[in-house]
Amino acid sequence: MKLIRANVNDCEKIWKMQTGAFSDLLERYQDYETSPGNEAKERIEAKLSQEFTYFYYIFDGDNLVGAIRVVDKKDGSRKIDLTIVYVEDLDAMVQTDEEFRNKGLAQKAFEEVEKIHGHDNWKLDTILQEEGNCYLYEKLGYKRIGLVENINDKMDIVYYEKN
Repeated sequence: MKLIRANVNDCEKIWKMQTGAFSDLLERYQDYETSPGNEAKERIEAKLSQEFTYFYYIFDGDNLVGAIRVVDKKDGSRKIDLTIVYVEDLDAMVQTDEEFRNKGLAQKAFEEVEKIHGHDNWKLDTILQEEGNCYLYEKLGYKRIGLVENINDKMDIVYYEKN
């Protein structure tokens, strides 16, 4: 497992990875306001330009298997803002994620991010109804805080911290 930092020149690729990886969730929950699957390419470009944003490509050996976004303002607080785990066909930019799910790739990516940015004061949020995501984050030591935000009649967001 290795992480390679992306930059603003990678905007198109990150956008295609992100919208592809989140398309199923966008369809399932119909969350067109906040879903990464519906995010404009220009917004991703703006995030890539922020000095406190770190987009990393996730490689398993020589295989690109995803990306992760970290917000680290260097004030002691950190946030995992986005995790994409899948393998892509570099020519077609087609998501083929099932083959690479439940292989520990996200867990390894989180471990690598913590080696780079530190081991404490992390935050993240996820869809409450996605039990697999909640299980993963709790397994990684994240604790659910009481806040639950209702997005629509199909979906809620739950917040986690790790100290």
